[in-house]
Amino acid sequence: MSLKLKAVLVFAAFTLSLGSAPSVYAAKRLTSPDADWTGGVVTCRVLKYIMTNEMGYKIKNVTMPSGPGVYEGLRAGDLDFACESWPSYSPSKDKYVEKFGGDGSVSYLGATGIVGVSGYFVPRYMIEGDASRGISASTPNLKTYKDLNQYGHIFKSMESGDKGNLIGCPVAAWLCEDQKRLDMLGVDFHAQQMGSETAHWAEIQAKYKRGEPFIAYAWAPHWIHAALDLVEVELPVYDEAKWPATNWPQDVTFNYGNPDLEKNHPQVAQLLKNQNLTNSQQAKLIYEIDVKKRDLEEVVEEWMLANKAIWSQWLP
Repeated sequence: MSLKLKAVLVFAAFTLSLGSAPSVYAAKRLTSPDADWTGGVVTCRVLKYIMTNEMGYKIKNVTMPSGPGVYEGLRAGDLDFACESWPSYSPSKDKYVEKFGGDGSVSYLGATGIVGVSGYFVPRYMIEGDASRGISASTPNLKTYKDLNQYGHIFKSMESGDKGNLIGCPVAAWLCEDQKRLDMLGVDFHAQQMGSETAHWAEIQAKYKRGEPFIAYAWAPHWIHAALDLVEVELPVYDEAKWPATNWPQDVTFNYGNPDLEKNHPQVAQLLKNQNLTNSQQAKLIYEIDVKKRDLEEVVEEWMLANKAIWSQWLP
């Protein structure tokens, strides 16, 4: 073989390799929306870290409102996967996700591990005391809503008069029906609205810092559970027919994607099915980001490096 022919063949092989590289590279590129709340972004960035560092993928994050637009993007193939859909806030699931009665144009990929819950909470020091702060247990037998009336005098405030005070949902538009719930359950308390979410958490934190008694509406996952040691007061199990004289429904959040994801990227789809991030784990990350104002990427990477024993179990 002549040197000239060898050179031509080498050049041809090199050219072919360059031509094939973009398609191989593109096959390892996926697009996912950033959620418009911190917890949802955290859930997806944890997955992104694994896909990038363990599976060789490049993930493009796009900013867009959560909701119908995400489902439409997944159906059209403009998005490959999305994280942490909350069933109660996702009417599109009934139309597009087969698991919920839809047409299957969006795939259900598995529960995230994050379970949305709402309820009424008190500081643990009210039930168990806190010797380190010189606080004695003021409501040692408090377990359920049935126990609240016997401790009404403990929870009194300027706003409630002779009744116990519940720091309820901060905004009327949230339709939590706190006062109606209390009345229907026979709990002789006043439901106080702080007027804003900021004022709500500020009031709770101030009372906790002073070691004062309080009962307040809260939800999880939320950074408040990383900041304060709270105990939930049991309400009747959710019953739509009896609402609001029951607890709120639980939201078992899930990952979802374009139906072709399982065929074209089966390992990614399996990772999205395997994920099991807990409320407590997410709450600590949210606390670092929302309260301590740390960089999201830095916080996620720090958690990933310290918790490989947890997330390595999700690997396909």
